[in-house]
This record gives sequence, C-alpha cells and structure tokens, in this order.
Amino acid sequence: MPSATTLRSDARRNRGRLVASARELFATHGVDVPVEEITQHAGVGMGTLYRHFSTKEELIDAVLEDAFSGLVDAAERAVEAEDAWAGFTSFLEYAIGLHATNHGLKDVIAERAHGAKRAQAMRARMRPLIRRMIERAQEQGTLRADFAPGDVPLIFWTSGRVIETTAGIAPNYWRRYLSLLLDGLRLGAATTLPEPTLTPAQLQRATRGRRA
Repeated sequence: MPSATTLRSDARRNRGRLVASARELFATHGVDVPVEEITQHAGVGMGTLYRHFSTKEELIDAVLEDAFSGLVDAAERAVEAEDAWAGFTSFLEYAIGLHATNHGLKDVIAERAHGAKRAQAMRARMRPLIRRMIERAQEQGTLRADFAPGDVPLIFWTSGRVIETTAGIAPNYWRRYLSLLLDGLRLGAATTLPEPTLTPAQLQRATRGRRA
C-alpha cells in the first residue's frame, strides 16, 4: 500500500499538472477551453480534476492568481518608481503585454463570467494604485493634467483591438501603437480634449455593451 506521504506527493503533482495545463491552454485559447481538454493535456482523469477543483471557476482562480498578483506587483512598482512617468509607462507596457500573450487573462479582464469575482477583487486593489501613479506623473509634470483613471480602460480597449487585428501578422505591433499613444499623453504634447472622461457609471455601461 502506498504511504500517506506518497499519496500527498502524488496529489500535489497532479494538481500542479492540472494548473500548468490549464494555464497553457487558457493563455492560447482563452478560458472557455473545456475541462475535458485540460485533463487530457495534463494526463489525468476527470476524477482527479474534481478532487482538486470542484468547479471550473476554482481552476480558473488558481491559474489566474499568479497573473493577477503580477499585475498588482507591477502597479506597486510603478507607484514607487522615482521617475513617475517611467513607472506609469512600464506598467502599461507590462499589462498590455500580458493582454497580448494571455488570452485567458484578457477574457477575465473583459469581465466575462469566468473568474469574475477574482477579477473584481483585482480591480479593487488596482484602482488606488492606478490613481496614485497618474497623480505622481502629473505632479512631476510629465503626464497631461486632464488624463484621469477613467481613461485607462480606453487604452486597454484600443490596444486590445490592435492586438486582435495584428496578432497573426505582427504580434508585437501593439508596442508601436502604445508608443504613439504615450507620446500623446505627455504634458508637452497636450491640447484641449473635446470630451470629458467617462464617469464610473458610464464606464460600467460601456463595458457591459462591449460584452454584449
């Protein structure tokens, strides 16, 4: 009979294989990948999957935990950066880079049903960090004064469209787009904007419209 230690070791190994397989498949195909495909990729049975994750939502949470932690860490580094503009731009580059390479993360950030609770918690942690990195760049005189936290989703929406359109032709083309966009956010290049930023209520309605 196998020992309890061996059984625990096997269980940890199987859980790790499931999470690694889900991470790879989610990044390539998005979070709608069937669990049957995940178990086949991991080389385990459905029973093993459900011993570790009673729902697909729990598996998605396990996969996305590291990615979301990385986003929060990047935002915290941006807030602490001596050069606030460099911190702000490096955060955007990191976050959009994740969007470009991880379809599962993109799906959840777009507020699909899967992973919604974890995504909401991540956004709640990110809001004060994003607000602070914007304030610091404006205080240092490098970011245009009328840029607001409510404008950040617009950057991700438009970058997402560029990523989707050019992924099969020039996978890194989003970097050119981001550089052009950031040049327009510098204080020295600012002109009066014709429309105000979206209110939180308007932003929520716009996001729901994109999902529909």
